[in-house]
Amino acid sequence: MRAWLACTGQELRAVAPEDLAAKLAVTQSRRFRGVEPEQIDSWTASLRSLRQAVMHPGGEHWHVLLEYDLLRLERRIDAVLLTDRAILVLEFKHGARSFHAEDLRQTEDYALDLRDFHAGSRAHPIVPVLVATHAPPPRNDWPLPLPGVTPVLRASATTLPDLVAQAQQHFMITTPPLDGEAWADAAYRPVPGIIDAARLMFARHGVEDIAAARADTANLTRTTAAIRHAVAEAREAGRRYVVFVTGIPGAGKTLCGLNVVFGEDETNAAFLTGNAPLVAVLREALARDARASQGRRQPARQGRGFLQNVHRFLEAHAGNAAPPPEHLVVFDEAQRAWDAAQATRDTQRRQSVLSVSEPAHMLEIMSRLPGWAVIVALVGNGQEINTGEAGLAEWGRVIAASGGAWQAVAAPRVLDATEPAQQLARSPAPPWLKLEPALDLTVPIRSVRDTAGAAWVDAVLSDRPAAAVEIAASADLPFYVTRDLAAARAALRRMARGLRRAGLVCSSGARRLRADGLGHVLHGPDEAVRWFLDRWPDVRASDALEVCATEYACQGLELDLVGLAWGGDFIRSGAGWQARAFAGTRWNLVQKEEEKLFIRNTYRVLMTRGRYETVLWVPPGEDADRTRPATEFDAIAAHLLACGARPLEMWRDEAAPALPPLLL
Repeated sequence: MRAWLACTGQELRAVAPEDLAAKLAVTQSRRFRGVEPEQIDSWTASLRSLRQAVMHPGGEHWHVLLEYDLLRLERRIDAVLLTDRAILVLEFKHGARSFHAEDLRQTEDYALDLRDFHAGSRAHPIVPVLVATHAPPPRNDWPLPLPGVTPVLRASATTLPDLVAQAQQHFMITTPPLDGEAWADAAYRPVPGIIDAARLMFARHGVEDIAAARADTANLTRTTAAIRHAVAEAREAGRRYVVFVTGIPGAGKTLCGLNVVFGEDETNAAFLTGNAPLVAVLREALARDARASQGRRQPARQGRGFLQNVHRFLEAHAGNAAPPPEHLVVFDEAQRAWDAAQATRDTQRRQSVLSVSEPAHMLEIMSRLPGWAVIVALVGNGQEINTGEAGLAEWGRVIAASGGAWQAVAAPRVLDATEPAQQLARSPAPPWLKLEPALDLTVPIRSVRDTAGAAWVDAVLSDRPAAAVEIAASADLPFYVTRDLAAARAALRRMARGLRRAGLVCSSGARRLRADGLGHVLHGPDEAVRWFLDRWPDVRASDALEVCATEYACQGLELDLVGLAWGGDFIRSGAGWQARAFAGTRWNLVQKEEEKLFIRNTYRVLMTRGRYETVLWVPPGEDADRTRPATEFDAIAAHLLACGARPLEMWRDEAAPALPPLLL
């Protein structure tokens, strides 16, 4: 039972609200330090209003759940009222005399959460209700759109019973009728975004609790179990392992890595990434949680220890012979580790202290530790986006050269990659490599509504339109195309219901988007923190829809709703996709195959950032400007639509969308 207190309408009629509030107080005292008298008074007042609501004819058979736990940042719904025909999600603001926008968004978000992740909620209308107990009688708009989550209704303590009665008249009994007991026992499996997931795992909820709302959950838990098994084996036998976790975009590699790190002692493990925005955003998210938790500072301190920049880690340890404190490190995006040429190159920002490739330095540094050591290497297939990236081949070379000091564990995928740079070794597997199929994540969990998005994106970008059409025909793809930037922004704002976050992304090479008014992109970790964590009306936040995040700012992170601004660096030609780079006043064709791959992968990263809908805005172009002729963008839009993306006009302005059933 996820609720602190559950009862039928009959039981609520028969028991004094004060007695039920006392039961809630006992539950809270067991979970937390204590109960304030004001909280008991609030529960008592809520129960009195609910008691009047269940006096409706037939209300004795309804079910009431108090403090329903959502397991998302330990959020709880104040009350869920289950009638025979609707799910009412109730948020009480005691003493409030008006309805604040933030409270309305919170209430709606609770209802959306149930719709997307609670198995018993999909077949019934969900009605979010904000109860400002001392507000004047509010006005609500009827009839309500159906099906799914309605707009948030408003009530006061005195008008709540009438609102419930009106809802009963408004909704027909579903077939089968809503069964309160079955609903309470139904599976609730949330899929939080990476920022929320880090917060949850830091609070010691494992990845097993952060399950996918689909049957592929086992894929994620099997991989986590395989990593833990390798770590335990290394610890017990005093061995040194590199554990490679491969997977398609959005399959949960970062979740697995964070889960392993947060499950260890702070001085024993670290999550290393070259993605400075990812480090900054996750650290700040944990620090804000600490500040919000009554001044407790421990999580913020630990967040800084767990999350480190991989380049700074290597530079700090390369110049001395001391062993690092961590026996376990997770190397995020390991295929992007620098080769020797990039690692040893001096730049205007830094003077390199490295002498070999980053994989070689990592193995040497971790070899200093007495006993065991484990490097968990997270490998994002098809996400190489920059020059100087060594690929898996360099990891394989340095492991083989260790003379047996290091061994590797990986899925068979590492032997048969089509690109030689992404082959850890050639088949058959060498003696230093143990194959473990569970280390390959093949099912995306980022996309809440459909698992086919990543495969469709791959088909589109790989110039396989027939395959893309086939995928689109059998899936509810959340990709929409528009040529109107204002329409894209308006749709994203309508899509971003509740507390969901929208934002614009673009390629770093899309240099001519400034002609359409999108000239500013994120610069540096500080801007990324504000973009990902702050909210409108802060104009620096993502949902202001003014500043674009590039592939460097958003790789490893994600948004609920994404607006992708297509640039002139990746266009259609007679031979398929054509990669270009802008210099001076003109576009130049990219000739090197490696650089073409980087640009294609840039769009793969950008097209797979969204958890819900993705709006693909293709600029109209301007024939008078030779850097952005309309015909080039017309061809891009035509190709996306021909591959199965939908015109934005087909998106239904949802009070609640019709969604496919949960596959549990």
